[in-house]
This record gives sequence, structure tokens and C-alpha cells, in this order.
Amino acid sequence: MGNILAYLIGLISLVIVIPAQIPLLGWANWLALPLIALGVVIGALSSRTGGRNFCLIVGLIAAVRLTLGGGFV
Repeated sequence: MGNILAYLIGLISLVIVIPAQIPLLGWANWLALPLIALGVVIGALSSRTGGRNFCLIVGLIAAVRLTLGGGFV
């Protein structure tokens, strides 16, 4: 159950992160990061690791975008 919940949280975060790749929308990654962290924690508590790994990949995309944009843009 925790794995499915982690996948759902990761999917919601991905919906936020994809438009945040557009210039001047990078601030949306800051909204997605707490959701991603929650998904990673829930996925880590599950017996399976797929949901956790999905959230980690979405988090990596958001972190790279924030790094390239200087944290804001």
C-alpha cells in the first residue's frame, strides 16, 4: 500500500515538475520538493522500492533544474 501511495505522490510531483522546466516557472520545483520528500519517506517504509525510486528520479529532475536556474528561475 505504501508503494502505491509513493507512486501517486511521485506522479503528482511529476505533474508539478514538468511545467516547472519552462523558464520563469522554476519556483514550482520548490512546491514539488516537499511532496517528493514525503513520497521518498513513504516509499522507504514500504516493502517494495519502486515508488521510492520513482520519487527519487522526479526529485533528481527537480534538483537539476533548480541548480541550473540558480534556485529561482
